[in-house]
Amino acid sequence: MLCAKDIMTKNVITVTPDLGVEKLAGLFWKNNISGAPVVDAEGHVVAVVTESDLIDQAKKIHIPTMISFLDSVIMFGSADKVEKEIGKITGTTVSDICTKEVISLTEDTPLDEIATIMAEKGVHTLPVLSGKVLVGIIGKNDIIKTLARQHEV
Repeated sequence: MLCAKDIMTKNVITVTPDLGVEKLAGLFWKNNISGAPVVDAEGHVVAVVTESDLIDQAKKIHIPTMISFLDSVIMFGSADKVEKEIGKITGTTVSDICTKEVISLTEDTPLDEIATIMAEKGVHTLPVLSGKVLVGIIGKNDIIKTLARQHEV
């Protein structure tokens, strides 16, 4: 069975947390990529930023419904979620809009597990690590390209 090392993109374009969102959008467009690992000064992956993070900047914010009952205010929805959405909408750097809960793979992660992670977690840009070292990245296009090649045979 194919695994991450067989299908990953090895020449990974990375970004730093202080890169401006305008430059990020240009980088994605110029290189025809949909996401990139965010690396710290030591080159360790600390986050992932994607097209979806950029698109979030243009969306409408959902304000939770609140009702007043007696002398209390009851909020339906999460205040933390609203705060996070506002942070993404007003963000000016990668650090403001990226996803800091990184889901990564090892070089030996099988294709079916990669596809399962993407489908179940809704994550479509997965860094491939060897220990703490970034060795590749797998995106939706890598999966689709692999599936297309398998059906050509």
